[in-house]
Amino acid sequence: MNKIRVLVVDDSAVIRRMLRQSFSSDPLFEVAGVAANGKIALAMLQQVQPDVVTLDIEMPEMDGLETLTHLRNSHPRLPVIMFSTLTAHGAAATIEALGRGATDYVTKPADVGNFSCAVERIGQQLIPKMKALCSSRIWRAGIVAGSAIKKQSYFVSPAAQKSLEIVVIGTSTGGPNALAEVLPQLPADFPVPVLIVQHMPPLFTRFLADRLNASSYIRVGEAVSGHEIMKGQAWLAPGDYHMSVFRDGTRMRIKTHQAPPENSCRPSVDVLFRSVAETYGAGAMAVVMTGMGQDGLAGCEHVRTNGGYVLAQDEASSVVWGMPGFVAKAGLADQVLPLRELGPEIVRRVRQFRNVHSSTAVR
Repeated sequence: MNKIRVLVVDDSAVIRRMLRQSFSSDPLFEVAGVAANGKIALAMLQQVQPDVVTLDIEMPEMDGLETLTHLRNSHPRLPVIMFSTLTAHGAAATIEALGRGATDYVTKPADVGNFSCAVERIGQQLIPKMKALCSSRIWRAGIVAGSAIKKQSYFVSPAAQKSLEIVVIGTSTGGPNALAEVLPQLPADFPVPVLIVQHMPPLFTRFLADRLNASSYIRVGEAVSGHEIMKGQAWLAPGDYHMSVFRDGTRMRIKTHQAPPENSCRPSVDVLFRSVAETYGAGAMAVVMTGMGQDGLAGCEHVRTNGGYVLAQDEASSVVWGMPGFVAKAGLADQVLPLRELGPEIVRRVRQFRNVHSSTAVR
């Protein structure tokens, strides 16, 4: 069995030791090389030929951001996982790294009792992600045949279709860059609100919202409980908080809360989708994009049961085809589309069914 070859890049000897020990617990992995800074790592790439790289952000001589920029020029498809701290500085740097082409990230263990606990924590975060990323990379290289999913269409009579009133998006691994492609395609006069769950810890979601806001025509912000849900605005669930919706008289508002995790996630896509399906009924459109696991699957069932639409990202354009793959394979998606087509399709469907509803009302 071919092992997954890992290049570990970190200036901390303790962290390098933790990573080595974490990988040694799984026979699928092999630490092919270690480097104390980015300059050394870049020089090693040709010789080591890694399948995946773990990259620290703060290092001497050449830090993680500069290293990533050089690495992407020579190895545009090599999975790179950033190793960051749970601090405001670490969160901002991680969002910048994702914008420069990092594949994903994990956070360094904090407030753990001892070395063994830290190793275990790293493994719980890192190993599943690396397995998912590397299997995806192997599929793209053609070593393992991928099974194509045909675009599925479930047509609803325009006369029976309620006007679309809200778009909800769920994503995880690869999501920040996917969102950065989809949201800027929504026009400034986009006639409905957008609510988003991206699996991320606290602090990170605020910096991601700021970055998305800077590149989008609609306003993008981190959600706060009690916010009125208004057209032409997008709200991102804050890290470690679920997001749901509730009716307040004639207004719709956001509720953030810390109910138990679902699918080991908080925020959870299922929590948002279920709430929106119950509140908006057939007026909801759910979009599931790249990510590990199956968070969003049960939520999409609620959306479809209540008459709403579901779009899913296709396998070829997903960093990891977990979340959208489960939805597509369950037959819940009205369409399975490449990332580049999701934004235009969201706009088209929202405008089409709002126009149909307006025309029907006039008659």
